[in-house]
Amino acid sequence: MLQIIKSFTLYELFKGLILTFKYIFKSKVTINYPHEKGPLSPRFRGEHALRRYPNGEERCIACKLCEAVCPAQAITIEAEPRTDGSRRTTRYDIDMSKCIYCGLCEESCPVDAIVEGPNYEFATETREELMYNKEKLLSNGDMWEQEIAQNLQLDSKYR
Repeated sequence: MLQIIKSFTLYELFKGLILTFKYIFKSKVTINYPHEKGPLSPRFRGEHALRRYPNGEERCIACKLCEAVCPAQAITIEAEPRTDGSRRTTRYDIDMSKCIYCGLCEESCPVDAIVEGPNYEFATETREELMYNKEKLLSNGDMWEQEIAQNLQLDSKYR
């Protein structure tokens, strides 16, 4: 009987209208995206980057753990020994169109060389632009080093 009365009095309709009018006069929570950006977690996984030591030397020691652990097989590494006996990469490629942003490459790296930085605005027009080579990854690392170091420090107690 109560259901029939609610149907004839349009109870649900008025309840919805009251809810709508309640939210009309509240302040909006939408941000103006290109000009304002929302907060990011320190653990956010964005565009990949290769880091350098403070003296400018690249961190990657060509252990190939990131290549081995990548479930999408998006990473390709070639290495050769240097004159001082250490190994460094001659080729470090990531196919970002294959990458699933799982973060396993970042977790497996013993020297924090490969990281997923805070940049999420890297849309391209062609797939070829998503093939990142060593130079592109190092330039990303140089560009985002301050934010990457800060995020790694904030996340260090959880590692």
